[in-house]
Amino acid sequence: MKLVYVNGNLVPAEEASVSVFDHGFLYGDGVFEGIRVYNGRIFKLDEHLERLYDSAHVIMLRIPLSKEEMRRAVIDTVRANGIRDGYIRLVVSRGPGDLGLDPRKCSKPTVVIIADTIQLYPEELYEKGLKVVTVPTRRNIPEALNPRIKSLNYLNNILAKIEANNFGDVVHEAIMLDVNGYVVECTGDNIFIVDNGILITPPTYIGALEGITRNTVIELAKEMGVRVEESLLTRYNLYVADECFLTGTAAEVVPVAEVDGRKIGNEVPGKITSELMKRFREKTMTEGVPVYEGG
Repeated sequence: MKLVYVNGNLVPAEEASVSVFDHGFLYGDGVFEGIRVYNGRIFKLDEHLERLYDSAHVIMLRIPLSKEEMRRAVIDTVRANGIRDGYIRLVVSRGPGDLGLDPRKCSKPTVVIIADTIQLYPEELYEKGLKVVTVPTRRNIPEALNPRIKSLNYLNNILAKIEANNFGDVVHEAIMLDVNGYVVECTGDNIFIVDNGILITPPTYIGALEGITRNTVIELAKEMGVRVEESLLTRYNLYVADECFLTGTAAEVVPVAEVDGRKIGNEVPGKITSELMKRFREKTMTEGVPVYEGG
């Protein structure tokens, strides 16, 4: 039986619920994290919790649990579901209020932790690469809703995903640009290119999420002796890149074969991408917070 953590209690999944007056449901008012479990260990749990609490702080949402209490709740939820390889969705919403916008009417935040399995892309795409397109919907500007806040309001991303879906099954993901036409990120993943041996990814200040997997890949690349830059990229830079790949908690590290119909590089995955995929998988198998060995 699948169990879900809801406000301090583990309840059967079919009984897990939140109020229809919850501002997370009514307005997307809240924050979340997606976290992976590999080989009975929760990967980068502390980094995910740090980002969760930072996001909550920015939107002035007081999480009712300390970081250590939340850490324990996540571990307990994974253990209760017997997950050894899977995905955790940790959600904190503003909680129940009234039908108005005023967050002061929400006296108690809602905390939900779901532990389940996930496969974002079929395994064959990690061998052949994704086909992605740039879409008209632009990424939110940081001055309006800073995308570094991992909020429950993902309509911007969903609209871009719909535009990718309109191409049919031949397109797997959408690339979002900022208002100036610079590449920011995909609907749920960060993006990297390799150009003349240099690994390049868009800077977070233009609206890219500071991804946990993104940071891990940057660390791995530096260990490999690969030069890493955070620089502005245009679609032209993507088209002529030697390699391209996406990173994300659910996607992990996945190569890109085509952007807007342009073939990327001479082989997919490329040499640097392949090595990063290999090292990332090795890292996830040996690092993380143990769930079944004393937690």
